[in-house]
Amino acid sequence: MERTNPTVSGRAAKIGAMLFALWGVLHVWVGYEGVHQYLANAAPGLWKMLTGGQNAPHDAFQHATDAMTANVHAHLILNFCLDVAGYGVLGFFVAWMIWKRASWTGYLIGLVVIGIGDLAFLFVQVVPGIIEMNAGTIGGPVLWFLAVAITPFGLPSLWRRQG
Repeated sequence: MERTNPTVSGRAAKIGAMLFALWGVLHVWVGYEGVHQYLANAAPGLWKMLTGGQNAPHDAFQHATDAMTANVHAHLILNFCLDVAGYGVLGFFVAWMIWKRASWTGYLIGLVVIGIGDLAFLFVQVVPGIIEMNAGTIGGPVLWFLAVAITPFGLPSLWRRQG
C-alpha cells in the first residue's frame, strides 16, 4: 500500500524513530552518569566508566598519582560524557524529524552523524577491549543499526511515479 502524503511517517519509520529516541535516552544517561561520577569520585569514577574491557581491566588500570593530571583526566572524560549526551539530544531531534516530518534529512543525520559517533565508539573502545562489553556498550550500536535499517521502509518514496 503506497502512502500519498509525503509528510506522514509509516509504521517502519515510527519504529525507527522510537529506536533513535531510545538510543538518545541511553546516550543522555552517559552524560548524567559522567556528571555523577565527576562529582562523586572524579577521575577514578570516570575511568571506571571507560575501562573494564579485556585489554583494560579495572584492577590493572593505573590512575594518575598527581592531582593535576588526575584533574585533567577528570575534565577530559567529563567533556566526553557530555558530548555523548549531546549525541543523545541529537538522537531525540532525529527521532522527532522522522516521526513528525517523515524527514529523509533527519534519517541521513541519524545515519551519518550519529553513525560516525557510534561506530567510532564501537571500533575504538568496545571491539579493542578497552571498555567493558555489556548490554549498555553494545546496545547503542545495535539500536542505531536497527534504526537505520528499518526507518527507510516507512519514509515516503524518493522516486514518485509520474502519472
